[in-house]
Amino acid sequence: MAMQGTDGGWGAFDRDNDLLFLNHIPFADHGALLDPSTADLTGRVLELLGALGYGPDFPPAARAIRYLRREQEEDGSWFGRWGVNYIYGTWSVVAGLKSIGVPMSEPWVMRSMEFLLARQNPDGGWGEDCLSYASRDFAGRGASTPSQTAWALIALLHGGHAGHMAVRQGVDYLIQQMTPEGTWNEELFTGTGFPRVFYLRYHMYRHYFPLWALALYRNMTERGRALGHERVDFWKTAPYAPIARSV
Repeated sequence: MAMQGTDGGWGAFDRDNDLLFLNHIPFADHGALLDPSTADLTGRVLELLGALGYGPDFPPAARAIRYLRREQEEDGSWFGRWGVNYIYGTWSVVAGLKSIGVPMSEPWVMRSMEFLLARQNPDGGWGEDCLSYASRDFAGRGASTPSQTAWALIALLHGGHAGHMAVRQGVDYLIQQMTPEGTWNEELFTGTGFPRVFYLRYHMYRHYFPLWALALYRNMTERGRALGHERVDFWKTAPYAPIARSV
């Protein structure tokens, strides 16, 4: 709690380290000298607080929610500082809002669902190019990757879209892309070091985020048969074989 900024958000390493004019001094560490609050990290903290039993009326959580409402982009997404980019930020925020008890039916939350649904690729996956840090034209747009598809799916699942065809198509994409060893290949960079300067390929992302999304989908649909899903045993599904089911 002591790390919460006066703006209601959280940064990675410090609090209220947001004198952004310092980024303009010469040799200012790629224009990222400071550690201001970010939406993605604020969402992560809310997810933890919710898991610990706190609700949206807890004063630090209420301040964080107000911060996130201010930080939301016009298209409903959130900027992702530590992962590429708006898909990452939107997933982090939605997961946090869900955990802390913000109703997913709130119009401002639903706008984030609309952003993700509008960015799905024809192959069923999601992807976002690092160029989105330079131009909003690339926000949520790029070649599909397993990790970014998983982020979009986790957000949509938390947002109450487990029965949506886009989610089923995203699940099918992950299963089709699964290797015979039971994991995924990912060559594109989906982690962020310094926006517009350098990016990272975290080698575990391709393993655990798709598994996380598939497990969440299975658990949600297993508990909610009324959503129109049957139980899916992913470990019995042959690699590259899409799930066959009726709408």
